[in-house]
Amino acid sequence: MKLKTKKYDVANYLDSDEMVAIHLDAAFESGNLARVAEALGDVVRARGMSKIAKATGLACGGLKSNFSARVQAAGRSRRKAITPRRTKAQRAA
Repeated sequence: MKLKTKKYDVANYLDSDEMVAIHLDAAFESGNLARVAEALGDVVRARGMSKIAKATGLACGGLKSNFSARVQAAGRSRRKAITPRRTKAQRAA
């Protein structure tokens, strides 16, 4: 019999203000901007973009596009930081 699994999504567990605060605190303590952006995305998914937009007084569309661009930029920075640099000899090979 095959084991059925589900993809883990932390947003499913951010069901209280306390859990959100713990999650964001851990992200900020890491000092990694990409991790902070990812954690904010988790909160947005858990709470819903329209609820966040209403609470901040910002338009949902503008918030979504602005947030998406920042998360993508943070992700690029993280990938760049963890990708080892290759020497000229390695690039030539």
